[in-house]
Amino acid sequence: MKKEYPRYTLRIPKSMLAKIAYIADFNGRTTNKQIELLIRKKVDEYERCYGSIDLSKEIEENEE
Repeated sequence: MKKEYPRYTLRIPKSMLAKIAYIADFNGRTTNKQIELLIRKKVDEYERCYGSIDLSKEIEENEE
């Protein structure tokens, strides 16, 4: 796994995870990639409505 991909534990109901896994399989993706795609779409939607999210401060803090 790439270092720029930190691990994050997601707590989600089993039934929801099963549904996401079903959709992922239908689309030829892993469950993880399906979740990543859903999150990316939501972030893109947010940025279209409210503008780009500036992470320069967070990046600086992580480099220290």
